[in-house]
Amino acid sequence: MATIRDVAKLADVSVSTVSLALSNPARVSQKTLEKIRQAIAAVGFVADPLAQSLARGRSRMIGFVVGNVGNPFFGDIRRELENYALDHQHFVVVTDSSGKTDRERAMVEHLIGLKTAGLALAPSGYDQDYLDFIAGLNVPIVCFDQKVAGIERDFVGSDNYLAGAMLTEHLLQLGHRRIAFITGPSHMHTATERYRGFAETMANAGVEVNPNFVVDGQFTRTAGYEAAMRLLIQPERPTAILGANNTVALSTLQAMQELGFRCPEDISLAMIDNVQWSSVITPRITMVVQDTLALGGIIARRLMHRISNPQGAVEPPQDFVLTPKFVPGNSCRRL
Repeated sequence: MATIRDVAKLADVSVSTVSLALSNPARVSQKTLEKIRQAIAAVGFVADPLAQSLARGRSRMIGFVVGNVGNPFFGDIRRELENYALDHQHFVVVTDSSGKTDRERAMVEHLIGLKTAGLALAPSGYDQDYLDFIAGLNVPIVCFDQKVAGIERDFVGSDNYLAGAMLTEHLLQLGHRRIAFITGPSHMHTATERYRGFAETMANAGVEVNPNFVVDGQFTRTAGYEAAMRLLIQPERPTAILGANNTVALSTLQAMQELGFRCPEDISLAMIDNVQWSSVITPRITMVVQDTLALGGIIARRLMHRISNPQGAVEPPQDFVLTPKFVPGNSCRRL
């Protein structure tokens, strides 16, 4: 197996110059860098990433830690982060915490042990112990999606209050007053902000929220389906249902179809966040979507800035909040 000494000998440079070219090519002249690249190709040398990470004090890995890798929202962001990272000689390691704080913590600790260069983290915890854990991590971190009070790190997300308010206003404009809301976990920023947007928009319109029409769907398929069933079997059913995320909304559509309800003829449906192949779902669901490509791009650039730039590492944390987009479908009818 070819070694770094073989490369140095063929390129007629020192071993330390080859090592510098591998770890920080910007500090090597273009002429020397080209000689080293040709020598690497000639001898078939493959760098040892573990050895490199030990020498640098960090690897070229970026940890991507989320609660559900199956959610298309996270998939779109991951792709943007991965593309940008590869352009900057880093690669992304994806982990799924299933929304469990202890599992997330174990994954983060493992990634830190591997000398990960930085973390893109959708946090699942919120108590003081969790805040202390995040504060004690000596690695660049960009948090996204879930804004957790007390975490002093960069945050990238969407205006979730506006997302809930936009869909509620749309349904009100169509004449709906018996509007149900399937919520997410009460400790999650996205869930509480989306519900707040719904509740305050209803109040501003002088419409009282029926407490029987607010059901917890936990942002999951199973809980969303059960929540929808509880709404649909009530003697006085809602005329419209707003799903706090894509998973609970699709579960609601399934429950409606199983019970023989037509959408939107019998019950209107709207949701926050997009799904794959949404354009072929019948009916096409009215929704508010987040700009996942823009979110992923900001996460990637901010994280690489903090990883690669000494000044970036000490800059105060910033929040980047994007405006979601209203996308009309044909799942909501006028009363």
